[in-house]
Amino acid sequence: MTLTLYNSLTRRESPFDPLEPGKVRMYCCGVTVYDYCHVGHARAYIVWDMVRRYLMWRGYDVRYVQNFTDIDDKILNRARETNSTMEAVAQRFIDEYFADMDKLNILRADEYPRATHTMDGIKRLIHELENKGYAYASSGDVYYNVRQFADYGKLSGRKLEEMQAGASGRLETAEIEAQKKQDLSDFALWKSAKPGEPAWDSSWGKGRPGWHIECSAMVRDCLGETIDIHCGGSDLTFPHHENEIAQSEAATGKSLANYWMHNAFVTVNGKKMSKSLHNFITIRDLLEGNWSGDTALEGSEKSKAVEPMAVRLFVLMAQYRSQIDFTEEAIASARNGWNTINEGLLFGLRYASQLSWNVEKTGQDSKAVQEFQSAMDNDFNTPGAVTVLFELAKELTKEGNVLVHQGKTETAPDLLQQKWLTLVSLAEVLGLEVQPESDSNDAVDGLSDGEIEAMIQQRKDARKARDFAEGDRIRNELKDKGITLIDQKDGITIWHRG
Repeated sequence: MTLTLYNSLTRRESPFDPLEPGKVRMYCCGVTVYDYCHVGHARAYIVWDMVRRYLMWRGYDVRYVQNFTDIDDKILNRARETNSTMEAVAQRFIDEYFADMDKLNILRADEYPRATHTMDGIKRLIHELENKGYAYASSGDVYYNVRQFADYGKLSGRKLEEMQAGASGRLETAEIEAQKKQDLSDFALWKSAKPGEPAWDSSWGKGRPGWHIECSAMVRDCLGETIDIHCGGSDLTFPHHENEIAQSEAATGKSLANYWMHNAFVTVNGKKMSKSLHNFITIRDLLEGNWSGDTALEGSEKSKAVEPMAVRLFVLMAQYRSQIDFTEEAIASARNGWNTINEGLLFGLRYASQLSWNVEKTGQDSKAVQEFQSAMDNDFNTPGAVTVLFELAKELTKEGNVLVHQGKTETAPDLLQQKWLTLVSLAEVLGLEVQPESDSNDAVDGLSDGEIEAMIQQRKDARKARDFAEGDRIRNELKDKGITLIDQKDGITIWHRG
């Protein structure tokens, strides 16, 4: 089977053919670190984590780089509001970013370059553009001459006549823009210093870089002049990615990326997520239960916290290029879906000993693997891949119920082990894993599986010491929490919820 993916640049699906056989160079546009990440960020970084994981599963050596924009007007405004510094604000929200993404089981990038750490590369790139006639200095600023780049607009499909001024990411009044620019479509590569703002020395005077040039420099410094995959949210197609292409390709004469990939938006109850609409939901709001339907809560009753794996599944139940709508019903569906997969993942932990599995066995269900790969090879069709997980999980859960109520199953243990190993392996490709701090979906409201197993061992120890009263107390406590114990003739105690 051949992996095909949709290329935003060519607007069609094509076979994936990396620059170097067996290796992938992948760059993802990261966050501007001035606030907590929201559910739109969750979708983007879960999606690109999934793509990276799948490429690794297919045998590619993936080098994945994701930047932090750590100098920006929004960061400076937050610093003023909190009587802090740009550096302190940026570091705080970089730390908060990692806290959120770690909970969502997103693998750490191989490198996280920062704009403020890439100044030499940024200035070098601007000088190259200036020397080649693609950039010009004006009153301490440096602008990119858009009309010099013949292919401008090839990614977004926009024509220059349709484009808006102010694409630099640092808007000024139209009057000032008109005075400094040769054309209103030109965008800033370097901005002269403003009083009280951080600034760096340069041949154009003290200043700081424009937004777009930062990524062009970081891509080249970390991955080279041409990479395999450049990815990000669809909102970055224009102006950010369009301007990256113009800068990098004018400087090097080479393609910046062979494949451009963009994930679609997340809406909330059919509306664009916005603080002004009071439907802005951060990742930690979701994980901690500080949300309700279309609003983040402020002191009112909390919704039930959403498990991180349910958030991942919510994202993966839609193909990455399809818009998804965040609703209470959609989250409930994702929770139920995760409960199903989680039960399947727990099968081996609960019944391996009872079924006398050989821990050295590694075989998998080839039919399920083939169906999973067929879906994922089709432009990362995660809904199709998740269906394969559901089928495996439901089979295993059904067998688990038989084992609980009958003590044995007619299905060969080797076959059950094969299906469970397949489920665990394929779920991991999607980043869906039983969480170490809570190996059961019910742990939010009650006991985790680990806590139940510990209490069963305490009961066993009490009975061995002939302290039957303590053993009965533990059984009754578990029963009150909805846990039923079944003592078998072989001395093994099995249990189930409900």
